[in-house]
Parts: sequence; C-alpha cells; structure tokens
Amino acid sequence: MKKIIILLVCGLTLIFVAGCAAGPNEMADSPNEEGKVAGFWQGLWHGFISPITFVISLFSDTIHIYEVHNNGGWYNFGFLFGASIFFGGGGGGVARRRRK
Repeated sequence: MKKIIILLVCGLTLIFVAGCAAGPNEMADSPNEEGKVAGFWQGLWHGFISPITFVISLFSDTIHIYEVHNNGGWYNFGFLFGASIFFGGGGGGVARRRRK
C-alpha cells in the first residue's frame, strides 16, 4: 500500500512539473509593430525592471513582463542577467559565509 502511494505521488509530481514546462516562442525572430526585434540589451533592461513590471502587469492588460518579439537566446540571457542584477545574484551570500 505504501509503495502505491509513493508511486502515485511521484506520478502526480511528474505530471505537475511537465505541465509547467515552457513551450516554444512562436514570435521569436519576428518584428513587432514597429519593426523591431528585442535583443540582449532590451532583455537586460526587461530583466532588471521585471519585479516592477510584474506588479504593474497585475493591474493592466497592456503591460507584459517578457517581450515575445525577441531574438531568442541573447534576449533570454540578457533577461536572466538583468533579473539577477536586480535580485543581487548568488555570490554575495557565499562570500559572507566564508568570512565568518
């Protein structure tokens, strides 16, 4: 009985995690209404302002966190890099622990 419950929980967890997987961006490498495709620098900016943009997007249907008309990997890298700059990255906590 215990083995069945463990298998059921593992199966449901797997289904839940698979449902959260990101799908393909159909708009990648396609220009927006202004004829522009977002690259690294716009990704960096969007990542940096993402916490503020998220709060605004809760109250507005015209504000989005992520630009879908992007050039792919470089925009994603800039977005993640900008978000890590805003949130302080991960190296500061390690450096503080070593000093003790």
